[in-house]
Amino acid sequence: MKYTIDAKRLLCPMPVIRLGEMIDTVDKGDLIEMLATDPGVLHDIPAWCKVHGHKVVNIEEKSNEIILLVEKLG
Repeated sequence: MKYTIDAKRLLCPMPVIRLGEMIDTVDKGDLIEMLATDPGVLHDIPAWCKVHGHKVVNIEEKSNEIILLVEKLG
């Protein structure tokens, strides 16, 4: 399944916290799309995924919005 987190207008560390909360509720192989505006997520989310054993599938930047797609691996 695919889930969406709207983290627009949230600053660090809130996007990471929201991802951590949701990843605990989804199944292995599920995708989480995060919509964000804080450019810090470009570093923070991939670093968090590496530490916790998940995968950033895609990062897309559209004007002032950043869209990250994360797959739960473990």
